[in-house]
Amino acid sequence: MSEYVRPNPDRAVLLTIDTQNDFTVPGSPAEIDGTADAVPQMQRLVEAFRSADAPIVHVVRLYKADGSNVDRCRRASIESGAEIVRPGTDGAELVEELKPAPDVHLDAARLVRGEFQDIGPREWVMYKPRWGAFYRTDLSEFLDARTIDTVVVCGCNFPNCPRTTVYEASERDYRVVLVPDATSGVYERGLREIEQIGVALKDTTEAVEWVRTAPKTGE
Repeated sequence: MSEYVRPNPDRAVLLTIDTQNDFTVPGSPAEIDGTADAVPQMQRLVEAFRSADAPIVHVVRLYKADGSNVDRCRRASIESGAEIVRPGTDGAELVEELKPAPDVHLDAARLVRGEFQDIGPREWVMYKPRWGAFYRTDLSEFLDARTIDTVVVCGCNFPNCPRTTVYEASERDYRVVLVPDATSGVYERGLREIEQIGVALKDTTEAVEWVRTAPKTGE
């Protein structure tokens, strides 16, 4: 792999994308196939990053009841009363397996204002208003302030939010890793396409070892 795209484990952040109850728990109103099956791998990644004192950002969606901050393709459904990742509901919360402690809950008001919610040592939650984690957010500034140049992506529904986040990160010159077995909705053509723009593909076991054995720089 070229030195220009080779990921740096000592300057990496883990981004978990949209792994919230409404998208994950079987039988939930907006369940995405395969997400619950990917949670154990996501949990291993999160625990490895915590053990290595490496930063983690959980990226979430929050749909206001009036639909004002919802994607156009879903706005009519929300306006008609669908309750999906509504602020203040259990469905909007991170799945339990990814939380640093059971009593961690989203501060929806702060998140929608664009603030990063601190939920543990070097661990935060942020809200994104659309598919990609960099669109109309302060994520790039947040990462740059911590000298992070590599993003490791996992989470919910590759065709939409993880893939968009990968492309947004790439166009901002971050080095990018996708962990397919910790991401729902992956498909072969999509993986080959992102490899062609320099994205590294690592399975969970490989990514865990990669971050655990790397020396960590201070924040």
